[in-house]
Amino acid sequence: MTARTPVPQSTLVAQLRALGLAGVPVVVVHSAFRAVGPVEGGPLGLITALRAALDPAATLVMPSMSDDDERPFDGAATPCLAMGVVADTFWRQPGVVRSDNPASFAAVGPLASVITAPHPIAPPHGIDSPVGRACALGGSVLLLGIDHSANTTMHLAESLAAVPYRDHKSCVVLRDGAPVRVEYDETDHCCANFERVDAPLRARGLLVEGPVGHGLGRLVRATDAVRVAVGFLRDDPCAFLHPRGAGCDDCDAAWASIPA
Repeated sequence: MTARTPVPQSTLVAQLRALGLAGVPVVVVHSAFRAVGPVEGGPLGLITALRAALDPAATLVMPSMSDDDERPFDGAATPCLAMGVVADTFWRQPGVVRSDNPASFAAVGPLASVITAPHPIAPPHGIDSPVGRACALGGSVLLLGIDHSANTTMHLAESLAAVPYRDHKSCVVLRDGAPVRVEYDETDHCCANFERVDAPLRARGLLVEGPVGHGLGRLVRATDAVRVAVGFLRDDPCAFLHPRGAGCDDCDAAWASIPA
């Protein structure tokens, strides 16, 4: 198997601008570096290209959620490896602001402090969360080498549509310097069916797609993604769940959480 050649940062910048990143005020980026790379400069090189492709007045946002529900979240130290190497590299960079919440997001740019201001633990991705604020501020979602199953803004749509399923979870936070376990409910499942929004977004000309590095980039306005997703959920509140008994444990647990 022939090794891939690292993609120059200048090429990345041109590809990102071709998607329409220039002129976007806020962008929430979800990425799979394995699909996009290798690129010049590695994960940090991709972050550098993203910042160069955006206007100077734009704000770049990435998920920065804790991997550990057993220890208190520390925005200065807690990794977010489950979010991918690009996201885990991003929050560590100078000037990047990270929200103090186990469902953390990190941001850099003029609106970074607004987007990462204190937000409630539950719902983790409701209207008063970083993705909710990014949406309200006219933001977009950029998927790099990944599909809508990783698009956290879909959970915002579930919150707005008041879906009936819940997953009971807990996390540890610091209160007055002491660790405290907090119980909360979250709309969660396997998320694979979030990809159902892709076809209608394409059909309506609301999604722009193109190469980024060795992978595929997809850019969509957050309000458009939410509007399409809420439309699905108004017709069927469980539209994003696999059918009962289809072999998906996460979705079966979501079905089981629905009150009789």
